Amino acid sequence: MGSGKTHWGKRLAKELSVPFFDLDEVITTNSQKTITEIFSLQGEEYFRTLEKEALEAVTADHEQFIISCGGGTPCFFNNIDFMKKEGFVLWLNTAVDVLVTRLLKEKLKRPLLRSIADEDMKAVIIKKLQERRFYYQQANLVVDEDLISLDELLKLVTHA
Repeated sequence: MGSGKTHWGKRLAKELSVPFFDLDEVITTNSQKTITEIFSLQGEEYFRTLEKEALEAVTADHEQFIISCGGGTPCFFNNIDFMKKEGFVLWLNTAVDVLVTRLLKEKLKRPLLRSIADEDMKAVIIKKLQERRFYYQQANLVVDEDLISLDELLKLVTHA
């Protein structure tokens, strides 16, 4: 969450002339509910099922594309294995302090964060990263988000 996936994904897709998808937007369009509504009404497990289905549907329907998936996507239902089998996986490794700053501004839009006190945000982010690092490290490429430019990202992705 807050790593810059959508920002960089849109820019990269435009430069490469391929479609861009934000997985959360695909889910909200398909379900006719916001992510917050899905979490509130049906819970995280149901959301993760919708997420897997949307990931597989986008992949089946498009030969080339860039998708910005949620931070938890690779951690459920062997999604990381599916993603690596079907394409190239990039982890935007963003500094914790940068994540804290970004996520505090967007807290109310994030179901997993809305009940977290501001002063606890950093600890929660560190814990989430520790829980998810195993999956993230399986990416084909790890990029420090705060040190990258579009030109560098294009070179890394097209020469990988």
